[in-house]
Amino acid sequence: MKEIELKLQGKIKRLTNKTFKFDERVREGWFSAVYFLKTREIVEKHKSNNTVTMQFFQKTNAVLCGTDEVIALIKTFAKDPESLVIHSLKDGDKIKPFETVLTITGPYQNFGYLEGIIDGIFARRTSVATNVYNVVKSARKSGYQKPVIFMGDRDDHFTQQAGDGYASYIGGSRAQATHAMHEWWGKKGMGTMPHALIQLFEGDVVAATQAYKETFPEDDLMALVDYNNDVITDSLRVAREFGEELKGVRVDTSRTMVDQYFCRNPKVMGSFDPRGANPELIFALRKSLDEEGFNHVKIIATGGFTAERIAEYEDLGVPVDIYGVGSSLLKINIGFTGDNVILNGKDEAKAGRRYRENPNLELVE
Repeated sequence: MKEIELKLQGKIKRLTNKTFKFDERVREGWFSAVYFLKTREIVEKHKSNNTVTMQFFQKTNAVLCGTDEVIALIKTFAKDPESLVIHSLKDGDKIKPFETVLTITGPYQNFGYLEGIIDGIFARRTSVATNVYNVVKSARKSGYQKPVIFMGDRDDHFTQQAGDGYASYIGGSRAQATHAMHEWWGKKGMGTMPHALIQLFEGDVVAATQAYKETFPEDDLMALVDYNNDVITDSLRVAREFGEELKGVRVDTSRTMVDQYFCRNPKVMGSFDPRGANPELIFALRKSLDEEGFNHVKIIATGGFTAERIAEYEDLGVPVDIYGVGSSLLKINIGFTGDNVILNGKDEAKAGRRYRENPNLELVE
């Protein structure tokens, strides 16, 4: 693996001192579609004096991410990168369908084989950034911004965490589960306890929380309360034990489970779906905490949340203070395309494509 520390200056201002790790096999074409490699050989033999402009775009409203990484890739692996002129938007820019986000001008054989890799970087980073942005926007509906914890470590290959964490940061999440997710933007991972900790204390949430408190006294004390599928009982147990020291309780009830609260109170059952961390359960939890004077205890809800589900909860006024979101943020639903659109200073592109000038593009020095 090759590491490159990116420090870009000039007209385009970016985050600096980000370190990207690249596999040296990129230079050999190992990750490029074979037809790009064959085209490079043909062009070197027959059309080496041509200059092309390649532009990149996608087809939806999105939050752009991946520009710094793409530029670092080009600077690292293009042949004679000084022969190339790059114009780019910036990470975090809001983009529209078919808006040009990056152009590269120079000899095709010097950079063309990177086209698919560039598309892939933009697709993943922009998809994650946009997914996070939409979730964060949904969590703002109640009139103030509720924190969203990025919990995507279990939903994809661990090697993707640094880039996904950075894309999540660009999308608006400042709280993330692992240290790797913070690698490109300079913080540390956050989190409290998993179900495994409570299991090791034989289901005793109070004992597990006490052990956590003794081991990490500097942390805000947050208890996981769904282990026994009785979130109100266990929330009150830890609240009574720790009082003002308890800052929050996390509800992570499986969407295949019905909490014991509904079994004890069948009269509250209605036409709603009683499974998981449903709105009625959260309302009842908030009411129970408040009735005993634990108004300060925040409620964290995790498990199967999406932008749409969060928006629904906010419309209903469900008293969730913090959302934890994982798998829905990692769906790759935005694809990018690179097209050659100018040849030796003249428009030349496949049918249906053309050079789309974008005055917001800035020269990368």
